[in-house]
Amino acid sequence: MKMTFRWYGSDDPVTLDKIRQIPCITGVVTAVYSVPVGEVWPYEEIDRIKSEVNAKGLEMEVIESVPVHEDIKLRQGNYQTYIDNYKENIRRLAKAGVKCICYNFMPVFDWTRSRLDQPLSDGSNALVYYKEDVDKMDPAKMTLPGWDASYSPDEIGSLIEKYRALGEEGLWSNLEYFIKEIIPVAAECDVRMAIHPDDPPWSVFGIPRIITNEANIDRFLSLYDDVHHGLTLCSGSLGCLKSNDYTAMVRKYGKMGRIHFAHIRNIKILEDGSFEESAHMSSCGSLDVEEILKAYHDVGFDGYLRPDHGRMIWGEHGKPGYGLYDRALGAMYMAGIWETLEKERI
Repeated sequence: MKMTFRWYGSDDPVTLDKIRQIPCITGVVTAVYSVPVGEVWPYEEIDRIKSEVNAKGLEMEVIESVPVHEDIKLRQGNYQTYIDNYKENIRRLAKAGVKCICYNFMPVFDWTRSRLDQPLSDGSNALVYYKEDVDKMDPAKMTLPGWDASYSPDEIGSLIEKYRALGEEGLWSNLEYFIKEIIPVAAECDVRMAIHPDDPPWSVFGIPRIITNEANIDRFLSLYDDVHHGLTLCSGSLGCLKSNDYTAMVRKYGKMGRIHFAHIRNIKILEDGSFEESAHMSSCGSLDVEEILKAYHDVGFDGYLRPDHGRMIWGEHGKPGYGLYDRALGAMYMAGIWETLEKERI
């Protein structure tokens, strides 16, 4: 297992100098953020970022994410050009030594929350999803970190209507087309493609979401029988739905060799199915992080893992979910569990 840390580039207040001081971190997970979605990433920029990372003694073997253009998801407009661009990005990243690419197929919106700075009882702030609040939100008039901000409210409204008309089966069809186009290139380049589950794993604003549970993940993996076609298994995304047994998924897909990247965070599920993001420690949320890591260890997981969203603690301000302190605590907590599991095996 390689413990990594999300880094948002040179403008990230969580600098490489700070990340390298976390004892268990071997590399960063990053991307090219200066290029519009769907365009080809200049190799010079990829190489520049890699050199900056390597100069601090860290690896850049995972890219999160190479975004999928909405035209691809809807199979409309310039979708084939954007797919060809996507293939070229895989080739260029492979040339730079990238071994794993995380991506998602969530329509319009990336992860969705109702508040980014909800005060918790311990004085920290966290990302939360309160269903009652989400039901009152107008998606055309809001934005969250990670969302593509290039669309106007009218354009977002139009996209939402198109996805509602497309439905789940239409989205499945378009995902299958995309997978059958890109995985041969990934296999040729020996790059593991790792889809991220929908966050949260249910329909939001009436838009279909399909990477949500075990049955759908089985269907997804059956689209292409190749080890390069795999998963970013995120505990916080899948785990916030009580019917999802995340630990069982780790054992199932880990034995198949199809988990290439692991996101681990804890969440506290509320009575109405809403949730609050919490500290990584098992007792702080609804997930048993020790059992999760034991499952990864038992299946011989040797891929990449990173602490996912953290709270804002100790007066820190920064990108919601991506401060330094709580994620560093989470990384060390998980590294300690892993070290114990390793020593118990000897």
